[in-house]
Amino acid sequence: MKLLLVSFGLTLISVECFKPTTFAAPRHSRSCCSGCPICCPTTLAAVYGEPRPVQIIPSVLPADFGKLGADCKALEDAGCDRIQFDVMDGNFVPNLTFGPDTIRWCRQYTTLPFETQLMVSEKCTDAMLPQFTEVTKGPNGEPGVVIVHVEACTHLHRALSSIRAAGGSPSVALNPHTPPEMIENVLDLVDHVLVMTVNPGFGGQAYIPTMTDKIRKIRKWIVDRNLDVDIEVDGGIKATKETIGACAEAGANCFIAGSGLFAYDDMAQGVKELTALAKEGQGLPANA
Repeated sequence: MKLLLVSFGLTLISVECFKPTTFAAPRHSRSCCSGCPICCPTTLAAVYGEPRPVQIIPSVLPADFGKLGADCKALEDAGCDRIQFDVMDGNFVPNLTFGPDTIRWCRQYTTLPFETQLMVSEKCTDAMLPQFTEVTKGPNGEPGVVIVHVEACTHLHRALSSIRAAGGSPSVALNPHTPPEMIENVLDLVDHVLVMTVNPGFGGQAYIPTMTDKIRKIRKWIVDRNLDVDIEVDGGIKATKETIGACAEAGANCFIAGSGLFAYDDMAQGVKELTALAKEGQGLPANA
């Protein structure tokens, strides 16, 4: 073998090192270039399977808690599909928000469906699940969406079944670090799967792009098994192709928009823009 002697370090280097090598495509950052087909796509592929109806679901976490009822009414007037209450107990996530009484009090201000995401410890889930299921119901007792976290439920099947038995719509959430396989065996028990696209606890965080593949995998399971399940995404969702557009293309159809919607002076316009980009991601025209 031919060798080269590098005098300074007396390092032996094989001439073979200088032979051309074929490498995998490089990783691209979003700021690497302008118009790059890898990191700056101009079009998105159609979603796997038949697209499901787009729903824009604001979280009231960024709302003014001093006029929470009025903000709920404003979200209804803006054309939102549902309102999400992020329930936090200071244990599962480092923040405190709403209890059942607050959610019940907001019901008098709007007829929109509610959903509660229980970002709480297992002890709180076990003790208060019936209460949250009850206050999440619609104005005429319609099932409300009650979301439990897989990380906080040792007996996940039992928790989901109890939500259904109490007249709720059982749903499951998983944090960014949690593999999708953790919820694969309960897909037949839920109406929604919520993929957290930020670490829960606070609003205004940036979307984690690697969650897109998780959404795509869950979507394939749902379609291939012919299940009637929506995929929600929560965290950093804005009116951009890189967030709501990418999630829609991957298979999500319910979009939790907190800061991304409350940032609009005209929230009705925000709902329109978010919906249009989601439908584009699904491969549908905006007026579909």
